[in-house]
Amino acid sequence: MHSSETISQFSTIDAILQGIYDGPATFGEVRRYGDFGIGTVNHLDGEMLALDGVFYQITGDGIVHVIQDKEKTSFATVAFFNPRHHSEETHVSSLRLLQKRIDRHLGSKNFFWAIRIDGIFSSMRVRSISRQHPPYRPLVEVAKSEAVFRFSNIPGTLLGFRSPPYIKGINVPGYHFHFISNDRTKGGHVLGCSLLEGKASWSCHRTFQMMLPNDSAFRHADFSEHDAEALRKAEQ
Repeated sequence: MHSSETISQFSTIDAILQGIYDGPATFGEVRRYGDFGIGTVNHLDGEMLALDGVFYQITGDGIVHVIQDKEKTSFATVAFFNPRHHSEETHVSSLRLLQKRIDRHLGSKNFFWAIRIDGIFSSMRVRSISRQHPPYRPLVEVAKSEAVFRFSNIPGTLLGFRSPPYIKGINVPGYHFHFISNDRTKGGHVLGCSLLEGKASWSCHRTFQMMLPNDSAFRHADFSEHDAEALRKAEQ
C-alpha cells in the first residue's frame, strides 16, 4: 500500500507521443498503487479509468470493459482517492468554465490534484482510440482517426487530475479528464462537456513517483525535446 498523498505513474506522456505503446506493468501491479486514475491499455487500446477500485477500458468502438489484472498498461496515473473537500456545482456551460470553477477551489497549481465530479452532464463529448499495431505511429497521427461520441443529459462521473506546469514531458500539464456513465456503458477521454448539476470532490497530492518501461523502444528514444503542440493536438 502507498500513502494517499502519492501520485503513481507508469511510463511518460512523451513516450506515448512518440508511439511507445507497450507498457511496463500489469493492472494487477497498478492497482497496488491506486484505486482511482486514468490512462490507457497496452497497444494504446482505448481509454482507461479507475473508479472505486475497478479498472475500466473504453475501446475504440465505445464499449466499456472491466480490465483483468493480467492485462498491461502503456500509460497510467493513479492514486488512492480520499477527498477532504467537496462542492456542489450547477449549470456550467463548458469544460473550460468547469475547470475555472475547480481552479477557485484548488488554489496552488504547483501540486497534483485528483478530481472527481459526479453528476448529470447536459452534454458530454468523449473520444477513444482503437488498438494500434506495430510499427506504431506517433499519437498525434493516431488521434486523427479517433472515434468521437456525444451524449446528452447523461448521469456519470468525470475524473482525472490537474498536474503542475513543470510536469511537461512526463504527464499532461493542467487538466486531464476521463468520463464513465453511471450504468458503466459509455465513456472515454473528455473533449468537452457541460454540467447540469453535480458534486465535485478533490484531494491534494504532494508526492510523485514514476515507474518506467525497460524495453528497447524506451531505452533508445530521444526525449531531449518536448513537443507541446503535438500534445495539445493529441489531447484536444
